[in-house]
Amino acid sequence: MHIEFRHLRTIKAVHEAGSVARAADQLNITQSALSHQIKGLEEQAGIELFVRRSKPMRLSAAGTRLLRLAEQVLPQVEAAQAEFAALRAGRSGRLHIAIECHACFEWLFPVLEAFRKSWPDVDVDIRPGLAFDALPALQKEDVDVVISSDPEALSDITFTPLFDYSPVFVAAASHPLAQKPVIEAADFRGETLITYPVERTRLDIFSQLLTPAKVEPAAIRQVELTAVILLLVASNRGVSVLPDWVVREVKYNSDYVTRQITEKGLTRTLYAATRSGDLEKPYMADLIQLAGQEAHKLQTQ
Repeated sequence: MHIEFRHLRTIKAVHEAGSVARAADQLNITQSALSHQIKGLEEQAGIELFVRRSKPMRLSAAGTRLLRLAEQVLPQVEAAQAEFAALRAGRSGRLHIAIECHACFEWLFPVLEAFRKSWPDVDVDIRPGLAFDALPALQKEDVDVVISSDPEALSDITFTPLFDYSPVFVAAASHPLAQKPVIEAADFRGETLITYPVERTRLDIFSQLLTPAKVEPAAIRQVELTAVILLLVASNRGVSVLPDWVVREVKYNSDYVTRQITEKGLTRTLYAATRSGDLEKPYMADLIQLAGQEAHKLQTQ
């Protein structure tokens, strides 16, 4: 027996309307076409689906079984159709984010809170991009956005600038380097550098300063949380380099000093990497705009 969605809609409509004529009006087809459809379905089933001698028409036992099926299946079909319509209109979708930057959580959570209110039908998730190759995952559609400061020339991947930031030297107020107005590469010799648990090629202080200058700190201590890094720095267990938005409050704390790195300063750009075609989605454009706005607020506070 071959059952189509139109058959289930027919069974449900006739049951609810009580007659073929009224059901045909509801389904926007002729009474003759609906009667023919019912007859064809009964021939397939080999049994009557309606008790025609009753008024209003009522379902036979076999018809009642099909009605139960219709009541289970049709709402799911309608929900799927609504979901596809929302996807086409850009109101719903998936937004799985990989982050290659530990400190990014500082500004990303307020962004996602504002995003959630505007786009409640978009499925949002965060995957730290340090435990896997985030950009290949983006290409394979395992994630939808990668937050990164290291753009690459990749086919069908677009790196949209979010904002510029400056890596800043942080030390305890009692540290000898606190007396210097500007920190140079050579100043890191003999120091314990406290960093996030990231490959040094992904750390600004190495890629932008120490590696080109061929300077190696005395030791490197890796710490997961920004708050713990600052605690260790305040305790004179080492020095660190953090994005300026992270240390916006530290510079007003007498336990710390923040210093510019090199006379020219270091400037980096944070990007949102996306599949190029996804930039046309309204919610993706809104996320990028919200991210830039939130970052600007943090840097000007």
